[in-house]
Amino acid sequence: MLRYDAVIFDLDGTLLDTLDDLMNAANYALEQMGYPTRSRKEIEAFVGNGVAKLMERAVPPGTSPTDTAKALDVFKPYYARHSKDVTAPYPGVLETLHALRAKGCKLAVVSNKFDAAVKALAQDYFPGLMDMAAGENEAGGVPKKPDPTMVLQTIAALGSTPDRAVYVGDSDVDLQTAKNSGLPCISVTWGFRDQAFLLEHGADTFIHTPAELLNLVEQ
Repeated sequence: MLRYDAVIFDLDGTLLDTLDDLMNAANYALEQMGYPTRSRKEIEAFVGNGVAKLMERAVPPGTSPTDTAKALDVFKPYYARHSKDVTAPYPGVLETLHALRAKGCKLAVVSNKFDAAVKALAQDYFPGLMDMAAGENEAGGVPKKPDPTMVLQTIAALGSTPDRAVYVGDSDVDLQTAKNSGLPCISVTWGFRDQAFLLEHGADTFIHTPAELLNLVEQ
């Protein structure tokens, strides 16, 4: 019997290893603005709160909001063209998604990446596996995670309820999102934040491979 009939996933660092494409796009934008580029480790620390926050963190300290916005305007179209250059699902993710669907779970992605990219990546990498995919759409009145709005709207659209859903993510933002949504959170250890960091931010349930999720969705 299923403990959870809906599984809501973060995208970057949870299902897809997107770090190098994000780094390349961010550094392209920084170069175009005449700013120093950032290391992979720095970009890894900057992600998790959407691309606007990524660029805000990546530009040099003291950069004006106007110039930060210009850097973001360079980043977005470049990333849209190059978001799949080296991005790939983490090992075992596709097999686990297929197995979850076979068990009867509804699956969805809720990410702080901009909405068009989330929908495109979900379709390209997980065709027929996701019942929904939602990304950042603050212009449309939907706040980013850790606000619970996107998650709760997704759960309702799936025909589930918070007591029958679980959130799976790799970051402190995901932990707070799950808490705000009234959901348990399963933290993955292969993503952009390590287990020690996640423990410091209140994580209490971990999986080290995607396949471990299968046992946790059943009672």
